[in-house]
Amino acid sequence: MIEFILNGKVVQTDDEPDTPLLWVVRDTFKLTGSKFGCGIAKCGACTMHIDGSAQQTCVLPITAVAGKTVTTIEGLGTPDNLHPLQQAWVEQGVPQCGYCQSGQIMSAASLLTDNPNPNEAQLEAAMERNICRCGCYPRIKQAILSVAEQGQSGAVQLATPVAAKAPEGIQS
Repeated sequence: MIEFILNGKVVQTDDEPDTPLLWVVRDTFKLTGSKFGCGIAKCGACTMHIDGSAQQTCVLPITAVAGKTVTTIEGLGTPDNLHPLQQAWVEQGVPQCGYCQSGQIMSAASLLTDNPNPNEAQLEAAMERNICRCGCYPRIKQAILSVAEQGQSGAVQLATPVAAKAPEGIQS
């Protein structure tokens, strides 16, 4: 049994130890905001926070997060209580198809926690592992910079924990 904190709630799973975290979060705990894009940790659609740092989770075995804190896009904000980045995404009209957006937002949140006032080069370096096939990069950059400029970028505050629903036989 592997135990970790998922969006502020202690959870346990008996998934196979080499199962990627992305699939445990999506299939076992039914939190589907993080997406599968490439399966080789190159596109960023699967990005989550592990102990506060952005990490691509499509190849990260569940054993790597035992005893750690995992935050998904569902734990970052809620429809009633958007994280400042989520609000900026709406205000800037960032998404086109939206598929990459949860990973983009999670990477941006990690960046702004580590560096509340990044310059453009730092922003681009931090976001280079996130691919947007629709080419929304200018709006993504503007949304991130607007949050930094407004001084809202401090440490990521988790929203009220989103219930992780475990199937029968799995404790959560």
